[in-house]
Amino acid sequence: MKLQTKLLFIVTHSFVGLVGFAAGIYLLPIITAPNVPTQLEITQASQGAMYTGYFDKNLQDSDFLHWGEGEVSISDSYITFSGELAPGPDYKLYLSAEFVETEADFLRLKDSMLSVGEVNTFNNFIVKLPSDIQVSNYTSVIVWCESFGQFITAAKYR
Repeated sequence: MKLQTKLLFIVTHSFVGLVGFAAGIYLLPIITAPNVPTQLEITQASQGAMYTGYFDKNLQDSDFLHWGEGEVSISDSYITFSGELAPGPDYKLYLSAEFVETEADFLRLKDSMLSVGEVNTFNNFIVKLPSDIQVSNYTSVIVWCESFGQFITAAKYR
């Protein structure tokens, strides 16, 4: 086998391997996601919600791979979401006293935020809040990808 052929073989197979790896990272959270809460479950968990906000696709650091769109409701017991999130691994839900829409702002304020749970579904979610959380001490809810340090979306509810 010629050197040129070996080099072409290595380059093309490496490229295919990288594409496969990237596709796996993107698709694995979708494949392993638990069942999505039904609209009825979202409605029931949202009863008594004191606040409502909206995840918007067009936030400053949102892009075609990192976004959310839909309504988020906040009560003393639950944060519920009816809409869509871009799929990804290791999403965490945070409460913040300040609205943020950039990775830099999130990182600057992360120590003052409260991590309230994981988001494992990408169409609708329900996150049960610990009883000692006072949602009135915060103004915004944020979805953050912990694995890649990536801002996904945020909603101001107060």
